[in-house]
Amino acid sequence: MIKTDTLIIGAGPVGLFCVHQLGIIGLKCEVVDNLDKIGGQCIELYPDKPIYDIPAVPECTGEELTNNLIKQIEPFKANFHLDERVEKIEKVEKKWIVKTSKGTEFEVSSIIIAAGVGSFEPRKFPTKDAEKYEGKQVLYSIRDKKIFKDKTVTIFGGGDSALDWAIELSNTSKIILVHRRDDFRGMQASIDKINQLKEEGKIKIYTKYQLDSVKGKERIENICIKHDDESVKELKTDFVLGFFGLIMQLGPIAEWGLNLDKKTVPVNTENFETNKEGIFAIGDICTYPGKLKLILSGFHEGALAARGCFKYARPDEKLRFEFTTTSKAAQERLGIKK
Repeated sequence: MIKTDTLIIGAGPVGLFCVHQLGIIGLKCEVVDNLDKIGGQCIELYPDKPIYDIPAVPECTGEELTNNLIKQIEPFKANFHLDERVEKIEKVEKKWIVKTSKGTEFEVSSIIIAAGVGSFEPRKFPTKDAEKYEGKQVLYSIRDKKIFKDKTVTIFGGGDSALDWAIELSNTSKIILVHRRDDFRGMQASIDKINQLKEEGKIKIYTKYQLDSVKGKERIENICIKHDDESVKELKTDFVLGFFGLIMQLGPIAEWGLNLDKKTVPVNTENFETNKEGIFAIGDICTYPGKLKLILSGFHEGALAARGCFKYARPDEKLRFEFTTTSKAAQERLGIKK
């Protein structure tokens, strides 16, 4: 059995920053994630997608953000248990006993759930003949945008991901954007940019259309899209991208006795503790009045949750707040020598 101060469930950006916040106040932690890699949705769904709302970082990709967070927590030598899912938690006296799908057991004084929206998978095209090309020319996430250079890419969807990628790939590819409605659901700035690119002839847009069929042999040769009026249009394309959102599954979290609100966990905003003492929730999975589902909000939540964990790990000590610029203890933990 592994004994430590805190177990973090989720190795996305918010979970990674929480490792840092625990570390600078002297708490040890282990991290469990059901994905086989560190980075959560940033790595699984949009490693190449530009992110613009990280403070002091004008632009970075999901992969760059993840790599920088990993570098930031190196001094704390946290252990990651990847491709494992927390199956069971149990309170034994003042400790939480946690068991994973691979039989790993932890004894901890607190748990921080930073599991995003739980386990997730992309919504897929209902068209059966698209399955043959999944992972090759039919894609639901982008790992390497260079493969689309000088190709025709047909993007389906009307939300931020579809619009962002249409804008990004229009620099190097021929883009066709297809949406089942007239109105797009993305940010207004993105919608304005899409319309500008359409006027400039850099993007073709078809609204009130959906994928009807995919034709080809070893590779896709063309696709047919069907309008609401039943008319069909044939398009030549090299790749088909679908951005229809995610199917969320809370999994075993739903059985832990938390006071769930739909598929989110209500918390208090003092330290992001749930209705269970010693269990905290941060990031997309938590909810409270005024909640914003932004990475920077998750960083704030993680900082307060880490300090909430201190009283369970060190009940006889009082945590004194200090800035890292002046705290000798924090600087020592970060490996800074002056």
